[in-house]
Amino acid sequence: MEPIPYDKRSGKIWYNGHPINWEDVKIHVLSHGLHYASCVFEGERVYEGEIFKLEEHTERLFHSASRLGIKIPYNQKLLNQACKDIVAIQKVKNGYVRPVVWRGSEMMAISAQKTKIHVAIASWEWGSYFDPNLKLKGIKLNISKWKRPAPDTIPWDTKASGLYMICTLSKHEAEQKGFTDSLMLDYEGNIAEATGANIFFKNKSGELHTPIPDSFLNGITRRCIIEIAKAKGVKVVERKIKPEEMENFVGCFLTGTAAEVTPVSQIDKYNFSVCNVIKDLSESYQNLVRKNTAA
Repeated sequence: MEPIPYDKRSGKIWYNGHPINWEDVKIHVLSHGLHYASCVFEGERVYEGEIFKLEEHTERLFHSASRLGIKIPYNQKLLNQACKDIVAIQKVKNGYVRPVVWRGSEMMAISAQKTKIHVAIASWEWGSYFDPNLKLKGIKLNISKWKRPAPDTIPWDTKASGLYMICTLSKHEAEQKGFTDSLMLDYEGNIAEATGANIFFKNKSGELHTPIPDSFLNGITRRCIIEIAKAKGVKVVERKIKPEEMENFVGCFLTGTAAEVTPVSQIDKYNFSVCNVIKDLSESYQNLVRKNTAA
């Protein structure tokens, strides 16, 4: 069965202050956000009707907007409530929330000081980001030819739409070659992240090693997993990691709001096992997001 296109779905979307019919949410083709990527967004998971880490996501949305010189015309408390409201209206039990902020169509050039700032929040039922069967065995990644840009060339610590152009290019190329996703290096040739998720490795001693997020987003899920691992007595080392070091690691996994905890079985010529440490971290994360007391 073909999935329903996102512009053909039903229900309500919170748009510029009010829930309106899904099909009535329109933007003009000459919106600045479309042409010049003056757009920021968030991705939030809903578990059993509750949004996980909602306040942290909203704080990051405002940070991203501020870095792009965008002043959101609502406060964080109002947007937090709007996210909860649209989840309830849509009756989403286990799904996704997408707040998005963009510049409108009042100006069409690089300069955009007089554009209206638009805000929308949509929510829908959504399962696993990666194929659940693949997640059990571990997904396979290639290594992208595209690198995360240097931190003085982009607002790297934001969730801004323009930063994802090379992610789409990388993921398309990976899928065409039979991989599920792509590993991206940073501007210095160190391991950075996957196209939409952070990455961790496990060595033979049981330590977790993960890249320092100094040119890519320090994910909310990434921070959760570091806390969970440390609480379990697992040493977490944040450092620069060269691609050739992957031959010394025995386990690997991705983290992200959409990806959750996804084991990796292969990156290019390097192979990894879905070990018990990764399975345990994944289970503990699921307990946490579903507010299980076992977390």
